[in-house]
Amino acid sequence: MRQSNLRPINGVLLLDKPNGWTSNAALQVAKRIYQAQKAGHTGSLDPLASGLLPICLGEATKLSGLLLNANKSYWFTCRLGVTTTTGDSEGTVVNKRPIGCWSREHIENVLRLFTGQINQIPPMYSALKRSGQPLYKLARCGIEVERLPRAVVIHEFRLLRYDDKELVCEIRCSKGTYIRTLVTDIGEALGCGAYVSLLRRVAVEPYDSSQMVTLDALREQAEMGQAALEQALLPMDTVVANWPSITVSGYSALCLRQGQPVFVPHAPTAGQVRLYHDDKRFMGIGEILDDGRVAPRRLLAS
Repeated sequence: MRQSNLRPINGVLLLDKPNGWTSNAALQVAKRIYQAQKAGHTGSLDPLASGLLPICLGEATKLSGLLLNANKSYWFTCRLGVTTTTGDSEGTVVNKRPIGCWSREHIENVLRLFTGQINQIPPMYSALKRSGQPLYKLARCGIEVERLPRAVVIHEFRLLRYDDKELVCEIRCSKGTYIRTLVTDIGEALGCGAYVSLLRRVAVEPYDSSQMVTLDALREQAEMGQAALEQALLPMDTVVANWPSITVSGYSALCLRQGQPVFVPHAPTAGQVRLYHDDKRFMGIGEILDDGRVAPRRLLAS
């Protein structure tokens, strides 16, 4: 598509990424549908996984890092009794072991071992880079390199259901959590091994799955015109919807635009804030300095 046909469209799209697609492939299709000049996703979701992939369009890309660092929630299925080279259903089977006859209480006690701060060794089949090369490319060449443990936080861990072959779970976790590693470790703790057979992301704070849109739905809306298509976009300030807000006007707004901190009456005493012009336009984000002034941190084009 020619650059002249692209539009300066701003907003956040909550895309329901299909299983089997890379995050970048889904991003490029959504970008073409919107004919957007600029678009970016907020952290890769494995091709194995489906679900919530927030896509920032236009000026919203300036806020994408906030979603990259946000807590995530997943539903996933652990296939018990089998381990694979990749920790998921796409890998080659490495080992098969008998599955115990456990009570729900025993399983939940094991899952509690993985609640709170834990250390994970990133899997070789991951997008983590070593000397500029993604680890999964090295793994496909039969090369394994040392990976240092990383601390992640599992805020909540729920066992939804289980049978003699699989566990279905839901977790809320910090950024950088590898679900395949988590499932592999759970399988070892149970003594039978396990791999991820299904993975779906259902939340990227502050967003949940209730407003997700599929690519097929976007194509249908595109046929009804751009106005219908833009109804699927959320305002840019929803990225920081849980932050306190500050409204400025006149000279204060001008100073912020020029990168200068300002005093704002009744502002919070600390932390990060949403900034609005008195005409209700979202300006971007700021931070309260030690002396009480509000400093601009990430401003959007007016």
